[in-house]
Amino acid sequence: MRIQIDLSQSPAAPHSDEPDFNDTEDFENASRGFIAKLEPCVIRDDKGHVVWDNDAYDFVKEQCPNTVNPKLWRQAQLTAIQGLYEVSPAVYQVRGVDISNMSILEGKSGIIIIDPLTSMECAREALKFYRTHRGNRPVVAVIYSHSHADHYGGALGVLPKDSSSIPIIAPEGFLKEATSEHVLAGPSMLRRAAFMYGTRLPKHPRGQVGTGLGMGASAGTTSIIPPNTLVTKTGQELVIDGVKFFFQLVPGTEAPAELNFLLPDHKALYISECATHCMHNIVTLRGASVRDARAWSQYLDETIELYGERSEVLFAGHHWPTWGQDKIKKLVLEQRDMYAFLHDQTVRLMNKGLTGTEIAEVIVLPPKLRRAWHAQGYYGSVSHNVKGIYQRYMTWFDGNPAHLWPHTPSEEGKRYIRCFGGVEELVSKARVFIDEGDLRFAATLLDHAVSAEPENRLAAETLAWVFEKMGFAAENATWRNFFLTRAMDLRNKGDSHQITDTTVASVSLNPEATVEDWLDAIAISVDGIKAAEQFEEPRSILVHVLELESMWKITLSNGAMTYRSFSRVGIDGQQSEEAEKILPLLTVNTKKQLHEILGGNISLSQFTRGGPRDYFFLRRLLELSAITA
Repeated sequence: MRIQIDLSQSPAAPHSDEPDFNDTEDFENASRGFIAKLEPCVIRDDKGHVVWDNDAYDFVKEQCPNTVNPKLWRQAQLTAIQGLYEVSPAVYQVRGVDISNMSILEGKSGIIIIDPLTSMECAREALKFYRTHRGNRPVVAVIYSHSHADHYGGALGVLPKDSSSIPIIAPEGFLKEATSEHVLAGPSMLRRAAFMYGTRLPKHPRGQVGTGLGMGASAGTTSIIPPNTLVTKTGQELVIDGVKFFFQLVPGTEAPAELNFLLPDHKALYISECATHCMHNIVTLRGASVRDARAWSQYLDETIELYGERSEVLFAGHHWPTWGQDKIKKLVLEQRDMYAFLHDQTVRLMNKGLTGTEIAEVIVLPPKLRRAWHAQGYYGSVSHNVKGIYQRYMTWFDGNPAHLWPHTPSEEGKRYIRCFGGVEELVSKARVFIDEGDLRFAATLLDHAVSAEPENRLAAETLAWVFEKMGFAAENATWRNFFLTRAMDLRNKGDSHQITDTTVASVSLNPEATVEDWLDAIAISVDGIKAAEQFEEPRSILVHVLELESMWKITLSNGAMTYRSFSRVGIDGQQSEEAEKILPLLTVNTKKQLHEILGGNISLSQFTRGGPRDYFFLRRLLELSAITA
């Protein structure tokens, strides 16, 4: 039996327990240890294109306008602070030159780079800036804290040309997670990310004012240099250039592969991205697997148990440090409690029969957390995190059979228009709700109209106005960016970039990924119906990469591409020899050659054993997948 709960009060409504705007400790910490600013804070690529412009956010130094939520404005003021800072003796950070921080640890003979930003241009400039003020120390090691690109993408900007002997340290599973996250749903994630980060919005009080986690991601060249040293267990110790590290593995928290570490000699704790100065995402609006809020909470508890009594400063891949053992414990334990509370209360109400949408309307954090600045919803939010936790357990379906087989938005919109007696009547009724202050339902009605008649300017302009007002009021930066980006597209008439755009985007193959990742990318890119029509009978081919001593049998059957891998000289050797006798064979010397073939950059004819029919099959398969190198 479903319990009855009053859903009339949204958690978005103001509460008496709010953080204190007179509390300036965050500003003091964000400025502590200041050495110098990067002036101008504008970074360009080799062709002169701007890839980062922190100066574009100078407007946040002014008083908060009525087009931005005051709490979000405060967060933007903090995350826009840039420069080189001393965290503790021999530990430094360059902040405000990308969405993430680059931390630099001075060892006996050189420096250890921790999380080299998103792009090589920004990482290179950050290292140059550090050296200007701290000396030209060589890079002797690089650490990737986790498998998100803003923490490894700039590696080529800091590593010397000959980096083969330099330790590159990462958590176990890093390369697989880093290269595979965008393989299966990459184009869709990138499309949504443009909305989430407000990429196309102007940097302006009426536009993009940051992301909550940082001001935005740089637009430069990303790279991925595979790690050569893996952290495989909590408690693992390493000494790098005379600096001792104690590692903690925290997989399945903010990233599938992630680590924290203690620098015992410095009493400094690096917490990666597990405890930031805002609520993080359990489910990110750009798309990703739902994160485990329960495990996240448990790992934070373990962090304090392992390192709480040994830490005097806490620093991370985003935001500013926290100093003092008591304050570190308070921050981390309150973050622990926040994720545990969201998980447990969502599951409690889910088990009482509420849906994710209903739970999101009634859950609010406890008073102490509502008053904590670091628990505010600038990046993640209570509302969409709760829905993510529900989704993790119960899938997208809310149990209501009326929602099991709905029409598409376009078809549903046409029927709403019929019910209201035309678009004009629907818009008129939406304006009633606008006047009553119910922008949420007004947006729902107007979205039906726009879905049915995208060219109707009355509906589009009215919905754009509603989204703009919702964006201006949003505490959450990513919500604001979604609202305002959609409003901009609606006003640009035919120039729409809405996230439901079905334009086919080609999938690129990361050269550092595994062969299996490449084959997965091809498989999910094949037009199955066309493939089934082109090849009515199953077809197979062997791919043999001599360098890897491995083979892959690729099969196309009923429009579905599958593959199986086995070692050329391993336990399946006899089986592979039999297969070689009867199947077309593609033999290449190196993995790099295979990458170029799959990307269409080398002709297949010189590598394929078999007749024109076999060559055509593989070439046509690649064409059907629209893959690029």
